[in-house]
Amino acid sequence: MAKYSTIKFVISLTSFMGWKLHQMDVKTAFINGLVEEEVYMEQPEVFVIHDRETHVCRLKKALYGLKHAPQA
Repeated sequence: MAKYSTIKFVISLTSFMGWKLHQMDVKTAFINGLVEEEVYMEQPEVFVIHDRETHVCRLKKALYGLKHAPQA
């Protein structure tokens, strides 16, 4: 968590220097990252299809807590 004075300083510095300022939501950075490798997971209990209990899910996006999430 950044201090208010630090945020105020960064905004004023970017304004003075004529730079562009961008905001990034770090909480969703892990969710929106694409996974380059093939990663599979078991079906969550809530989403199990009863005639396909042995099937697995292939992940196309990173999940929070996944070992590859920081790399994605």
